Amino acid sequence: MSVITKATRAWLTRSFKPFHFTNTYENKLDYKDTRNLGLYVHIPFCRTLCEFCPYCKVQYNKNLVDTYIEALLKEIDMVGSTVGIEKKEVTSLYFGGGTPALIANEIKYIIQQINKYFTVTEGIGLELHPCDVTEEKLTVLKEAGVTKISIGIQSFQIEYLKLLGRGELNYTNMFKALSKVNFETVSMDFIFGLPGQTIEILKRDIETAFNNGANHFAIYPFIDFTFTDRKFIKMTNKEKKGLLYEIVDYCYEQGYVRDSIWTFSKHGSSKYSSMTRENFLGFGCSATTLLEDQFKINTFDLYEYQKRINSGNLPTALKLNFSRRQRMIYYLFWTSYTMRVNSTDFKTFFGESLEQNYGFELWLARILGFVKKENNQYVMTTKGSYYYYYYENFYTLSYIDKMWHLMKNEPFPKELIIK
Repeated sequence: MSVITKATRAWLTRSFKPFHFTNTYENKLDYKDTRNLGLYVHIPFCRTLCEFCPYCKVQYNKNLVDTYIEALLKEIDMVGSTVGIEKKEVTSLYFGGGTPALIANEIKYIIQQINKYFTVTEGIGLELHPCDVTEEKLTVLKEAGVTKISIGIQSFQIEYLKLLGRGELNYTNMFKALSKVNFETVSMDFIFGLPGQTIEILKRDIETAFNNGANHFAIYPFIDFTFTDRKFIKMTNKEKKGLLYEIVDYCYEQGYVRDSIWTFSKHGSSKYSSMTRENFLGFGCSATTLLEDQFKINTFDLYEYQKRINSGNLPTALKLNFSRRQRMIYYLFWTSYTMRVNSTDFKTFFGESLEQNYGFELWLARILGFVKKENNQYVMTTKGSYYYYYYENFYTLSYIDKMWHLMKNEPFPKELIIK
């Protein structure tokens, strides 16, 4: 696994230099002139802790929530106040978790703090657990300014909910609430690649979503992180590949629009993604920040996060200063999530030609049937999307898994070298 990612990194960056994260960082972020900047806020609280979930999370506690939000508002102030007098225009604001809706009444205060320093142009998104989709909470969130919601369904099938540690859920109240409170985008998230799953089962999930308030859905493959607990046998890669092709074929037959590797919308106008930002600022424990020349990640430890903020310092645990080629690869990897890479956008971002830097790789991808050229864009095929997923699985287990495992055990590691 590491051999594949190591070889790919060395080839595409034209260097054997590893990704070297250190604990040295500046206490001020220079993002004033950064284009296409998004915002992310991490809310780590959950009612119960799902065994399969790898994200930074803790069990809900009202006192802990209050102190966390206090620190979060201070972090936003510390970062936002560097902009100057004029507010910084950003593309989007996204609340992830955890279960952000557990603090629905406090979300408005976080948005108000964001609005002191930033102008959000493309809407505010927030993740919800099905149990939190009530008319009362949806109304509170909408009044706070939320325009897009994503509901972590995982599956409507009882056997898979039990398999994932969710237990049996009654969706009747959720469907009623969605019919009464409208949002620009209502997305529902599903997992595929679970044992015994078939296209017929997934069709039922998709149609249940679209018949009950959703206009968008995301369907992610199950990824087996080393530090999470799995109590079932994984589906083989061959089975996952076949199932992915069936999902894509079915969605195209129904006229659904594929707007990224894992997402489809009913009418093509209701996009929702937290992963396709050229640059972004992250607030909260475990939140990451991506700028033109650096990547940084906050500590996963809530108490250490609060201590660092209250001492007047950013809660950065690790930081990577990109080489030019490393940044290009990072850009291409996550831009490819949208299933298209635009040569003009690449030239605008880097000031260099995409083809001059990666002409051979793009030619090879076209020969292999992974992409096709449409004007100045490289558009990923269904075959290409499967191999993107296949490589993403290696990347996740070689890079993200290693980083998160370290961060969950050390609040402020000295360094991390990923070869």
